[in-house]
Amino acid sequence: MTSRENILGRLTEARERRPQGTTREPDLSAPIYHEPKGSLADWFQENLELVAGTVYRPKNLTEATELIAELQPKENWERVFCADPKLQAALNGKVTYQKEVADFPELQVGITPCEFLVAHLGSVMISSAGASGRRLHVFPETHIVVAHQRQLVKFLDDAMEAIQAKYHGSLPSSITNITGPSRTADIEKTLVMGMHGPKKLIVMLCDEPF
Repeated sequence: MTSRENILGRLTEARERRPQGTTREPDLSAPIYHEPKGSLADWFQENLELVAGTVYRPKNLTEATELIAELQPKENWERVFCADPKLQAALNGKVTYQKEVADFPELQVGITPCEFLVAHLGSVMISSAGASGRRLHVFPETHIVVAHQRQLVKFLDDAMEAIQAKYHGSLPSSITNITGPSRTADIEKTLVMGMHGPKKLIVMLCDEPF
């Protein structure tokens, strides 16, 4: 018997000795993710803080702007930029901010609304549809998102369905899902924060809609 015949013979014997087993059919109707045990707001906060984000829980938009006003001197935020008219109206008289395009290159903090908050990932969904555009959540060192609990959804597919319904299928040209501050570990596996975007992500999650 040649070596080849010996190897093939042993493989055949092993196959014949192998017990016959059956594999159960997967339950394709079972949910992919576990349901949250608490509220969506608590779940979102827990998951965002796991990736170094910060969540504040003001009651309403007024309290949110008051919190930003308190943080501004503590964090030495000298160049705050906001382009959203509703947020500008809330910030007036409380927070010093810039809104002119010429001031944009000098911004330190960007304040924006968002589309939805994904509780399962602790993610913020931003689009280019509003006045904040594509740049305000990318260029500043600190990104502040002002949102409310009606914008919370459980999972990313819920957010995608919701934004398609909101814009009736005519989606904005840019949709971004932000999960914590920007980070990379490409170089020697050393974690660097803020390499491709803001170093800090702060979410003001209001109880009441605005």
